[in-house]
Amino acid sequence: MKIMNIGIVAHVDAGKTSLTERILFETNVINEIGKVDHGNTQTDSMDLERRRGITIKASVVSFFIDNIKVNLIDTPGHADFIAEVERSFSVLDGVVLVISAVEGVQAQTKVLVRVLKRLGIPIIFFINKIDREGARSMELLMDIKAKLTEKILPFQRVEQIGTKEAYLVLNRFNSHIDKDLFEECIEVVSEQDESLLERYLDGEEITEETLSNIWSTQTKEAKLYPVFFGSAITGVGVKDLLEGVKGLFPVISGFEDAPLSAVVFKIEKEPSGEKVAYVRVFTGSIKVREYVQVNRKNSNNETITHSDKIKKLHRFYEGKSIQVATVGQGDICKIWGFNDIKIHDVLGVWSDKISPIQFTPPQLETLIEAKQTEKSHQLYQALMELSEEDPLIQILKDDFHRDIYIRLFGEVQKEVIETLLKENHGLDVSFSETRVVCIEKPKGIGQAVEIMGSSGNIFYATVGFKIEPGITGSGISYQLGVELGSLPLAFHKAIEDTVFSVLMQGIYGWEVTDIVITLTHSGYASPVTTASDFRKLVPLVLMEALAKARTEVYEPMEEFELTVPIPSISKVMYKLSALHVEFEEPILHNDMYLLTGILPMAVIEDFKGNLQSLTEGEGSILTRPAGFKKIMNDFPTRKRADFNPLNKKEYLLHVMKAY
Repeated sequence: MKIMNIGIVAHVDAGKTSLTERILFETNVINEIGKVDHGNTQTDSMDLERRRGITIKASVVSFFIDNIKVNLIDTPGHADFIAEVERSFSVLDGVVLVISAVEGVQAQTKVLVRVLKRLGIPIIFFINKIDREGARSMELLMDIKAKLTEKILPFQRVEQIGTKEAYLVLNRFNSHIDKDLFEECIEVVSEQDESLLERYLDGEEITEETLSNIWSTQTKEAKLYPVFFGSAITGVGVKDLLEGVKGLFPVISGFEDAPLSAVVFKIEKEPSGEKVAYVRVFTGSIKVREYVQVNRKNSNNETITHSDKIKKLHRFYEGKSIQVATVGQGDICKIWGFNDIKIHDVLGVWSDKISPIQFTPPQLETLIEAKQTEKSHQLYQALMELSEEDPLIQILKDDFHRDIYIRLFGEVQKEVIETLLKENHGLDVSFSETRVVCIEKPKGIGQAVEIMGSSGNIFYATVGFKIEPGITGSGISYQLGVELGSLPLAFHKAIEDTVFSVLMQGIYGWEVTDIVITLTHSGYASPVTTASDFRKLVPLVLMEALAKARTEVYEPMEEFELTVPIPSISKVMYKLSALHVEFEEPILHNDMYLLTGILPMAVIEDFKGNLQSLTEGEGSILTRPAGFKKIMNDFPTRKRADFNPLNKKEYLLHVMKAY
């Protein structure tokens, strides 16, 4: 069987879910088209998705274009769910990127194109809503060239655009029919094929069939981006789009005699609590009742392996999920039976066909509380379930204050979590104000030691540490300045594990990083010393050394690309200067200024909120992580989640009680 896996991506409200419905209707999967406004679409299965009219979770549905089975993944478009989008990209053979003919290229459109181009995934642009008042075609094509990529090739032109009578005319790239279109095509495709340009300049006749073969290859290699027009609501242009998908995206055919290589890209939980893994098979095949090897990378990039048995197997078929015995190469399936499975786990062997996706952890944090305090434990359990489905939702539990923190990407994500907790778990929750997550780094060198038997040391252990600044991005480096045999291995492990645990909270409450810790002293008394002596003593000594070294607080920074119309450039630059933002000299390109620079994450939302009014809706901003920058004064602090070892008396009273 021939198989293709495609995604539909877009900015919010561009019409991607409506396009999915229209495609399913045109391919006879459904008899009636659902509407986002009515909450009856096929792929927005969550109640919240139906009510809000946005896609939150990637969903899978299949259909056929002639003899090609297409697995279609309808993905979110909102910035708060970019992790869900990128996860889906890792299993795709091509992407239909929807742009509204009315709203045009949006900030999120640029983000999506940038990620897709970085991953080398083929793109077809679909310009939707050509029947809507205010729709544009030629002007929008110029915008795409200026803001997304110049390597586009429109396959149609629109007549009576912006009216209910809008229709499409197929572009013919034939020198005898339309010389201008023909030469435009030659110019675009010859950028990646110099021999074609030479043949043309030598007077050789270039046929439309020759061009078709070239642009098909270039599209599959993500070197050229075809453009189709239409309306998901009326269906105009959708059949042409499907023909384009059929001929321009890569197709997987046959069974390759190769080891199993597959990746988990989504996890759901059934009401019973059983996990269901969504898997893309790149090579080999998966069979029910067989054991498969599960590979996982840990935080140190080491591979951890275990085996698990497949109890039940489903593949997607014409809008349904059907039970099967085998799923082969290229297909997407659902698997039951894994007791220990996570997103990004690889089944079988690692393959170069599996695209590595790098996720930046969320840099925003909020305190979440159950309005009924007796349900705090239930809230924690529910949040842990959510984090299993989305590993970029990070849950932090403060057992000292009985607080729960959640780290996320934005306010919309917070609202979604609140609704899911209410509807799926019956939990009413409240949030504190969202704040930016900072880090601490050591400023200088600090040393401390506690000798067993000395005054003030109540533990049967000797520990000493030296702290030094590490290089940027090095994280925590722990090393031994004593002989490995000076302590039993269990004691060494207790010391090292406690060091990493203590550094989760520095002097000002933030995680400490870019630090080198050397164990300078060690000692014990057999048989009275236990690992607990070291676990209790290490926080005192380590925090004393850290206090002597002193730390500085750093805030997360973002690189930005800001597109601003000419009349607004002075107002925008003034606003950036007022926020003490670093930026380069603006560059003029196609009647728009491009500003680049670095700004603190803490001011991004404020700036974005003002950008539309400053530029009359014409400005757009793209951001990406750019490391951390030291805060010179008035830095934020985070309350500790335990007894502070720097308050030795209080800490020892707590520890002695624990004894």
